[in-house]
Amino acid sequence: MTTLPSEQDILDFIASSDRPAGKKEIARAFGLKGQDKIQLKALLKKMADKGAVDFGPGKSVHKAGGLPRVTVLRIVDVDDNGQVFAEPERWDNDAPAPRLRVKEKGRRKPLGVGERILARTEQAGRGWIAHPMKVLAASSDELIGVVHEEGDTLWLKGLEKGNRRDIRISDANGASAGDLVMAERAGRGSQTSAKVGEILGDPFEPKSFSLIAIHKHEIPHEFSGETLAEAEKVAGLPLGEREDLTDLPIVAIDPADARDHDDAIWAEPDGEGGYRAIVAIADVSYYVRPGSSLDREAKRRGNSVYFPDRVVPMLPERLSADVCSLKAGEDRAAMACHLQIGKDGKLKGWRFTRAKVRLSANIAYEDAQAAVDAASELASCAEPASSPCSMPELEGAVPPDLVESALQPLWSCWSLLAKARAARGPLELDLPERRIELDEKGRILSVEPRERLDAHRLVEDFMIAANVAAAKALEAKAAPVMYRVHEPPSRDKLLALKEYLGTLDVSFALGQVIRPDTFNQLIDRVGDDDMRPQVMEQVLRSQTQAYYAPANAGHFGLALGSYAHFTSPIRRYADLLVHRSLVGAFKLGPDVPETKLTGDETAKMESLGETISKLERRAMEAERDTVDRYVAAFLSERVGDVVRARITGVQSFGFFATVEELGGDGLLLARDIGNEYYRYDEKAQALVGDYSGTRYAMGDRLELRIVESDPVSGGLRFQLPEGKGGGSAGRGRGRRNPNRDGRKHRGKPKGGGRKRR
Repeated sequence: MTTLPSEQDILDFIASSDRPAGKKEIARAFGLKGQDKIQLKALLKKMADKGAVDFGPGKSVHKAGGLPRVTVLRIVDVDDNGQVFAEPERWDNDAPAPRLRVKEKGRRKPLGVGERILARTEQAGRGWIAHPMKVLAASSDELIGVVHEEGDTLWLKGLEKGNRRDIRISDANGASAGDLVMAERAGRGSQTSAKVGEILGDPFEPKSFSLIAIHKHEIPHEFSGETLAEAEKVAGLPLGEREDLTDLPIVAIDPADARDHDDAIWAEPDGEGGYRAIVAIADVSYYVRPGSSLDREAKRRGNSVYFPDRVVPMLPERLSADVCSLKAGEDRAAMACHLQIGKDGKLKGWRFTRAKVRLSANIAYEDAQAAVDAASELASCAEPASSPCSMPELEGAVPPDLVESALQPLWSCWSLLAKARAARGPLELDLPERRIELDEKGRILSVEPRERLDAHRLVEDFMIAANVAAAKALEAKAAPVMYRVHEPPSRDKLLALKEYLGTLDVSFALGQVIRPDTFNQLIDRVGDDDMRPQVMEQVLRSQTQAYYAPANAGHFGLALGSYAHFTSPIRRYADLLVHRSLVGAFKLGPDVPETKLTGDETAKMESLGETISKLERRAMEAERDTVDRYVAAFLSERVGDVVRARITGVQSFGFFATVEELGGDGLLLARDIGNEYYRYDEKAQALVGDYSGTRYAMGDRLELRIVESDPVSGGLRFQLPEGKGGGSAGRGRGRRNPNRDGRKHRGKPKGGGRKRR
């Protein structure tokens, strides 16, 4: 007769086992069979109820308050010495989750924050060690969605646009219909259900859309008490000995609603046809020092994330919106890039200093543009003219003396930079951003394209010049550089572009040397034809994604051989690394040793580049998702309306379209097009009717009816207007092609998108 093991016997076996131990393993170890296995199950349940053991993944058993032998961990931190730390992905104990030191033996690619691993755990003294076994894909077990009720059952509706399947809620945890919740997936296949973990609130409340993105993309949005206290402490640091630039009329030109001001600019003629210019950048490296709590948190975030209703900053607001922000009339610590610009607009020289600045003004783009335009019109009116000239009004947000001393020299200097830019031939794509205007309660007032002014181009070109200078200055010192890299398009992408252009009877030779201006010339050949927007869209899709790395591969899009991000250290960690490298390379005081790039940071530039590149992509996805939700909310009041739209993607199941001007994206299913079969022409990216020859292709401009607009997912559903090819209200044959020769229906849409240098 077999004796049932004691509770201590079970605990000793679990502790000594080199693999996950469940009921089966315990029964085998103690030779239990039949009825004894049933008693073992009851004993384990009793031990769990007493708090002696916990159950882990796969029904494994481990000592309460401890960890399973093998479990899933999430990387939560990498310290300045490269030590990786992880925490259990699931932790139901009331005690704080243990923090494990990860031993990475023989791994080629370092683990980064946010990654998931399957690891063997080992208790060492008072701490825990994790031995990675396998890097896992991103978790799909965590769900975010809206609760709705059907009969007596609660269901979770996911937030993804393509989601068509709701999940039954097995544990609502107090949530009711209409709540936005975080939940955990349980079970698999037909037995899948959701367990609500956190109630986030009403998804349709103003300012909820950014909250959805924050939770969905796991964006850190709260600072620890330690980090906030450190921010308060360093905010009181004296500026120290610096180059004094407070007597210069330096100005910052930013969006009207900007909360942080990284950069300010100044220029004056050099007497030789060129200009002396200064790009003053917030000296964040003076306040955020390597190894500090502020630094660890900034590295964990990677960058600030900008939503229509809020900013999730990389640094606490005491720094980002106050002490580090360059504000008019306030003495501020700055990193000054002194530029010498030749009469041809090219950079002739540069130097970097730590400086003290006192801005003359913070000016909105629109106000700067209006002031310069008015001054220009006034000057032209003062010249002899054959026709009468009405004098412009100069009353505005910018004083006339500042227009003369600050803005006009900047515009004159920029005319040279613009000339050099044109000669360089960077990629020029006219892809406007969407601007969402909210009232004080977060309700949507309007959605419209953001106007692109010369003032925007001016600031951009000054920033590009400073970024180039930073990269070249560090190269001259053989110092570490965190480059902003944009590689040329791959041959596969160029081949796909060539095939697509062929369907439009537009030639594109692959044998030529591909430069950014190659694409500009291609777009110019299209001219103002109706297919211009779709060609620009395809050119954009052919480009590679920019990233950060210590190895220079140039910036293809800007047609530059050396390029680094230097101009936004308040909101980008990459820029902070460049500042630290400049401090060390040029011994820029004060506090050089404490504020320069460390040896450890230098050794880990490659992994740092990979991490901040991933975090940038996360921010971009979160920002894009949120804008889509705001647009869908704005259009939800127009369900049933017919709108002008442009087809942006075609698949066998239907086509995607964007509402002109607003940029809301939606789907029209092929089955809703008409009463004939539509074939998918992959090469031409078109759906073609078997009977009529009607084509719906990339770039086509057409009228569509909005039949669904879901603010929670950000998705739209379209149908054709009645009598134009189908829909629930009537089915026709769509838009006929009278020649039936494969030519596209053409229109003149406006593109939508976002550029990041």
